[in-house]
Amino acid sequence: MLVTVAVASALALFWPTLSQGAAGGVAPTDAVLLINREKAVLIDVCEPHEFAQGHAIGSKNIPLAQLEAQLPNMVKNKSVPVILVCQAGSRASRAAVQAKKLGYERAQALAGGLKAWREASLPTEKA
Repeated sequence: MLVTVAVASALALFWPTLSQGAAGGVAPTDAVLLINREKAVLIDVCEPHEFAQGHAIGSKNIPLAQLEAQLPNMVKNKSVPVILVCQAGSRASRAAVQAKKLGYERAQALAGGLKAWREASLPTEKA
């Protein structure tokens, strides 16, 4: 019984770190550092109607289905960090995989998506 409680406690403490690491995403505060220090580009892969309802300030909209065609035109320098964001993070994770296949080795998803961005009290805007 004591072992079960200890394991459950440890899992509860480390779950946020484990789940974020498994998704391979960048935390919202780390994304801001990349934007400010390394001129990272923030790409929102939501559909246009979702983007219009609210998005991170400074993000550019490329729906996931159009990413392969539009990303090379929007981000010419493949060495800059590219942060992909969607509402919750799942589409952004798929987009990061696509971007890496296109040669954007520093592409990564925003862990937790726009929801996590808002929870971190980072600025959003409506189109």
